[in-house]
Amino acid sequence: MGTGDFNIKVLGTRGSMSVSGAEYSIFGGATSSYLVQAGAEHVFLDAGTGIANAPAEFENTPVIIISHPHLDHLLGLGMYPRLSKAGSRTRICLPAKDDGEARRLLDGIFSPPYWPVSMELYSGDIQTEALQFPMQLGGLTIDGIGGNHPGGSEIVKLSYRGKSIVYITDYEYEESSFEELKAFSRDAELILYDGQYEPEEAELKKGFGHSTAQKGIELLEAAGAKSMLLVHHDPLSTDEILLQREGQLNRNDIRYARQGETVEL
Repeated sequence: MGTGDFNIKVLGTRGSMSVSGAEYSIFGGATSSYLVQAGAEHVFLDAGTGIANAPAEFENTPVIIISHPHLDHLLGLGMYPRLSKAGSRTRICLPAKDDGEARRLLDGIFSPPYWPVSMELYSGDIQTEALQFPMQLGGLTIDGIGGNHPGGSEIVKLSYRGKSIVYITDYEYEESSFEELKAFSRDAELILYDGQYEPEEAELKKGFGHSTAQKGIELLEAAGAKSMLLVHHDPLSTDEILLQREGQLNRNDIRYARQGETVEL
């Protein structure tokens, strides 16, 4: 956990599937999950395998925001210890038309035969909700807009005491929504941006729903944001590859996210 009032910890930043091995020791192999602290409030951004080792004790009820229900963003949820702690309340918010649909989305994954138990059998108090913006948690304001990804994906902004974090995962560049992103990300303290592909890969994988570091830099500069972490690392991108790409960027305000790091705002 960070020591400041507003910070974000990278629990997992791998895209598509988790990986392991010595060649992933710097940037990590767990899939997407980030923990934001804003005073006494805590918000998880996605629940990939990185959430499995996250803290389970909080002063206030934590909120888990799922950007979209693809497996790499949900798979760690069933192993998150807080859900099994009797008396511990957790809010899980998913893109859905209503709370009932949100619960059905979770039950479709976390129930037999795909998972040994359903959400209702966990010992904790789990509240499943349709994701709605804006959200207010104490002094923390959470807003969102839709992103360009197969099946959709929510882009989330967390604002606290005049600073903001913008989370843009599983997003493929398109001119119309990119203009909206510039306005949405204006003057952000930190942007997390999907940098899974190199430009030549993005050309070959149009429609896959991911972007590049180069488009991230364009967004950073156009929005007047202060810094950027590139996220959703391809499972084939080893430490060596990511370090090389980071070196080629040759910038102090943008780098590839490392599992386990905390950024203070």
